[in-house]
Amino acid sequence: MWQPVLMISGYFISVLGLAMLVPAGIDIYYTQTNWSYFITASIISLFIGLSLFLANNNKIRNISQQQGYLLTCISWFSVALLAALPFILYGTSPADAVFEAASGISTTGASIYKDVESLPRSILLWRALLNGLGGVGIVIFAIALLPFLGIGGMQIFQRENSDVNEKFMPKISYIAKRIILVYIILNLLCLGSLKLAGMGWFDAICHALATIATGGLSTKNASIGAFQSASIEWIITIFMFLGAVPLTFYHSVWATKSLHSLRSSQVGAFIKVLSFYIVCVTLWLWSADIYDFSTALRQAAFNITSIVTSTGFVSCDYLKWSIFAGTLFIAFALTGGCTGSTAGSIKIFRWQVVFAYLKKALITTTEPNRLVPIKIGQSNISNEVTSSIFTFLTIYSLSIAILTCGFDFVTSFSAVIACMTNSGPGIGQIIGPAGNYSSLTDTAKYILAFAMIFGRLEVMTVVVIFTKNFWK
Repeated sequence: MWQPVLMISGYFISVLGLAMLVPAGIDIYYTQTNWSYFITASIISLFIGLSLFLANNNKIRNISQQQGYLLTCISWFSVALLAALPFILYGTSPADAVFEAASGISTTGASIYKDVESLPRSILLWRALLNGLGGVGIVIFAIALLPFLGIGGMQIFQRENSDVNEKFMPKISYIAKRIILVYIILNLLCLGSLKLAGMGWFDAICHALATIATGGLSTKNASIGAFQSASIEWIITIFMFLGAVPLTFYHSVWATKSLHSLRSSQVGAFIKVLSFYIVCVTLWLWSADIYDFSTALRQAAFNITSIVTSTGFVSCDYLKWSIFAGTLFIAFALTGGCTGSTAGSIKIFRWQVVFAYLKKALITTTEPNRLVPIKIGQSNISNEVTSSIFTFLTIYSLSIAILTCGFDFVTSFSAVIACMTNSGPGIGQIIGPAGNYSSLTDTAKYILAFAMIFGRLEVMTVVVIFTKNFWK
């Protein structure tokens, strides 16, 4: 059982170790002061990764569902822990390092650094690379593995991955190539656009990686607001949205020249929900004389898109808009982007199923003999899928309640939501858009680091491992 799990986990760890050489090279080019941290961390990671890979190397034609769960948990948690090594060697405390690494690889965007502008370029680039690696990794995981595991309604997308069960490795290889190509193209387009808008090359690279990955780790203390550029904010708004659309959607549209698919219906719903949020908040900000109309539209579009897509960039302290703003942004964070995208949180398609089920319930209340199917687009949703989604939402809600601890309730509650939805900023003065997570206790940081990966792995993937039936 363990051989394929350890082999593939070793492969992921080896990729992480090789990625550490990039900031090492950057540091050698610029300052020649911190490169040894990354080389040391790279050697440790490569040793562990290659040892696991070579010791368990064997051709894998398929994996069992049990192995799929173990592979997912072991690979993501081990990568997050090893990604903390450069931060620890740089001088960051273990708790802070694990938090920052988990935030980067889970594309959460929360940070413990009070002054990121004082950090060396190698550390800043490592944070951005973690966003980039985590973004593409989570998409491959969501598209190739989650339907196979049947997590929280992911069977909806089994049509696009119908042979995963029988031919897992060939299928994931094919999916990965498509996803990586689209991912690289989007990053290059974002990079070029930010450079043309006035960003320097280094900032443009870091922000492009963080934008498409919906990761949100910036090189500036004030995040995107530091650039004071409307064009940069609009560019990042557009690309955050593009990152929150299923990456296979682009390939599907290109190949079929058609938008009539389950994925396009999800994208359509996402556009409608996001537009509704932006229009309502824009009109509110404008009518309340907080901004003129164009500024209100830009600030609402940027910050709402950032939170809904679980990116975590900010252009201003939106909590100053009103007391009610904090509640709004918690609702935005719980919405999420599309399945198969780099976005986190609950995801649009799950909300589609919930509202479709509620619509059915309202109809059958007055017409009990009427047969009302639950449909998303042109697809009928089975009772099994509906049940798994409600199970997911129940465990998701209970997890938020259980993990909420320490500090005042608002800070604790919003911190857990921000980390589990991978949206980054919480509410309140401590961890809000103008704050950071540095003042939290070490215990809280470890809990929140766990919450980031836990939320990224759709909670059920982790919970099921702790059941008796799993090990029978």
